[in-house]
Amino acid sequence: MTALLEPARSRPAGAVSVDDLLAAARARIQRVAPLQAAARIAAGALLVDIRPAAQRYREGWVAGALVVERNVLEWRFDPTSDARLPEATGYDVDVVVLCSEGYTSSLAADALRSIGLSTATDVVGGFHAWVAAGLPHVPGHGVS
Repeated sequence: MTALLEPARSRPAGAVSVDDLLAAARARIQRVAPLQAAARIAAGALLVDIRPAAQRYREGWVAGALVVERNVLEWRFDPTSDARLPEATGYDVDVVVLCSEGYTSSLAADALRSIGLSTATDVVGGFHAWVAAGLPHVPGHGVS
């Protein structure tokens, strides 16, 4: 059992760390601060909350955000997918991805960029930064 808690001693050939993966994703997207995200949304961008239901319940949510949990995001926004959402009108749809703290959303926005949504981005600091910036939200029901 203790072997599960020990860090890996050597990385397999070709493997990258999660920090490297995140840095590479962020190098390919133009991230936005919460106030910039709000302005972009006011101009017609879609705010897409990828947090799981339990996290949204606990932390709160942004009214009007489109909820698309992370595990189905690419299928819902790929214009060629049979599972796409009506909002996935084409490759020019402007998507701002929101997660809790701005880590998973960076990877998700980069994945959307990879399928052709070249303006996909995420919110620096995620939902927590959105709230800290005083932007409108519905409070959660959990312990903070």
